[in-house]
Amino acid sequence: MNTQLKPTLGTLHLWGIAVGLVISGEYFGWSYGWGTAGTLGFLITTLLVATMYTCFIFSFTELTTAIPHAGGPFAYSRRAFGERGGLIAGIATLIEFVFAPPAIAMAIGAYLNVQYPDLDPRLAAVGAYVVFMGLNILGVSIAATFELVVTVLAVAELLVFMGVVAPGFSFSNFVLNGWSGSSNFSIDSIPGIFAAIPFAIWFFLAIEGAAMAAEEAKDPKRTIPKAYVGGILTLVFLALGVMVMAG
Repeated sequence: MNTQLKPTLGTLHLWGIAVGLVISGEYFGWSYGWGTAGTLGFLITTLLVATMYTCFIFSFTELTTAIPHAGGPFAYSRRAFGERGGLIAGIATLIEFVFAPPAIAMAIGAYLNVQYPDLDPRLAAVGAYVVFMGLNILGVSIAATFELVVTVLAVAELLVFMGVVAPGFSFSNFVLNGWSGSSNFSIDSIPGIFAAIPFAIWFFLAIEGAAMAAEEAKDPKRTIPKAYVGGILTLVFLALGVMVMAG
């Protein structure tokens, strides 16, 4: 019995999946980081996390091209550590991607509730969840194309936002009280920088999910590296651009 998935996804589809899984963090992750570490403190945190994720993605690309399996981390850990190692990695991956969609759906519901106060955000969240689940059931190509379109629109909106606020950017305002409420760096600034790490990770978390589509990628040895490198560069640019310009 042939259980191999049909390769239908190109580089743009994979880029859309990689960026689309993450891009919600570009919209509101930085505001929480500012509240914890200040503008400059969170900038340092973001640069550190961006460096970590860039290195991580280059390593992940090697694994994905060598083992283009839909199991992602499960497949890599199973190959390296056996059945038990694969089980642990698989459970961890399952937890990440089981809890992430409801969180995103709730965010969509909250945004719609702001625009339409009479709309129950929980009802909107369930509706969004059902729509996206239905698209995936219809086929990965349809779902990936839909996600690519939404991702391009989301990136365009962030670029428009940066363009609109750029003329009002002031470096003096950005650095004011930028170290956890203080204008000068001190030992007291360090706890805030470390506490902001989860919010900086929000800029990049789940980009590794594109590996789950590796088995459905056309020529994965070429398309996956291009998609991952393009994805991480896109996210680093948007994370720093939105955060700095919003200051």
